[in-house]
Amino acid sequence: MTSPDSALPVTLFDLLSNTLVLYQTCPYVPISGLLSLAATSKSFRSLVYDTPHVFRYLDLSPIIPVSIPPLDTGGQVWRSQRMDEGLTEEEFCSGPLRGIFSFLRRKSILSDVQTLILDGLSVPADLVHELICDESYNIRILSIREVKNLNERKLMQVLKYAVRPSRPDKTPKLKGLYLFGPSDRTLNGGRNSSHGSNRSLPSTGVMSSAGAQLGMEWNQKSYQALSTALATDGDGWYQASGKMITKPYLPEWASVLELCRGIIAFDAVLCRSFQHELKPVDRSPKKFEISSAGGVAEVPEHYVFPNVAVFALGPTGCAQCHTSPEGPAILGISPVEQLPLLAPLPRHSSTVRAAQSLGPGTSIPPPFFTRCGEYMVVFVLNDVLLRKKWLVPALAACGDDSLMGMSASRKTAWNAGEPVMNASS
Repeated sequence: MTSPDSALPVTLFDLLSNTLVLYQTCPYVPISGLLSLAATSKSFRSLVYDTPHVFRYLDLSPIIPVSIPPLDTGGQVWRSQRMDEGLTEEEFCSGPLRGIFSFLRRKSILSDVQTLILDGLSVPADLVHELICDESYNIRILSIREVKNLNERKLMQVLKYAVRPSRPDKTPKLKGLYLFGPSDRTLNGGRNSSHGSNRSLPSTGVMSSAGAQLGMEWNQKSYQALSTALATDGDGWYQASGKMITKPYLPEWASVLELCRGIIAFDAVLCRSFQHELKPVDRSPKKFEISSAGGVAEVPEHYVFPNVAVFALGPTGCAQCHTSPEGPAILGISPVEQLPLLAPLPRHSSTVRAAQSLGPGTSIPPPFFTRCGEYMVVFVLNDVLLRKKWLVPALAACGDDSLMGMSASRKTAWNAGEPVMNASS
């Protein structure tokens, strides 16, 4: 009879053979680590390649610095392609990533990927079209924040084509797109950059074995992943954080977000201010006409075309009435298009609900208030500057006389929903 003391210790293979442990661990291990693990033995190779969803979460941004040199210089690998007159600029810029995808496809990895992060890489619009519309891909969540060589107008056309009314059933497979916000590396201030992750590992004694080196690399990656999760908790949209989208964007993106409503979610939302809403009964004078799917529609004079919301107002809303005319958006109650995708991307799920959810410590979703930059102004009430506070631009909404100190012209502008600025203080 074998004594308990003589029993063999639990090995790494025994631990990862538990699918629950494997699924919880794999999203924190870079693909280079998983491929290295699979190369150690036939048992690990079978475990990595034959277990479904091991490569469901794929982050290529920290390990593959894909940069494109000028077309007239470079090595012998690309020289023949540069001489090809039929090679377009986008085909050239997407060449490195296409080569990587070809390698992953040969190993039957690419079809298993549902969350793909390409932040900071060279990602032309043609490649995004392939990722969204090609049936061989099963990507549900895609992140292309701060990418290079991306033609935004062409990307708009790609998204419009993907959500066209005549599209096939159950398409597009893509449900969430990270585009407007900063990448996780930017949020972390470069703390997890490759310069800090390539520290020299001990290479003498027992630590020189391949297994020890791999274990130390895993420990290091796990520490970095934990630091990333703690540093980017994703709740900035639910606080009075001010301007959340700082990079310039084309105003046409608002119409794209409206077309993708209910089909593809983004890390940004449309402003729900009443100025952007057409009222069924509106006695205000009509200013102009626009064409719509049903023909020609009259637009009220104070109507403002859709705009991307860039300011986070916090969970309390208006500083006076603690709400807004349209009401807050609440996770699980409001439509998904009224809530943004939060950073960092969820590692253990590839659904929009998981991407919009706060951390596990949040039991009750807080109210969500946001506004576009066109109507976010600094208001002065009774010569008191309200910093980091927002007031709805309508006296009736708050139900008090807080604005009695305003002049008649400023009060008229306030009621009309126009920006009001008082710099006299």
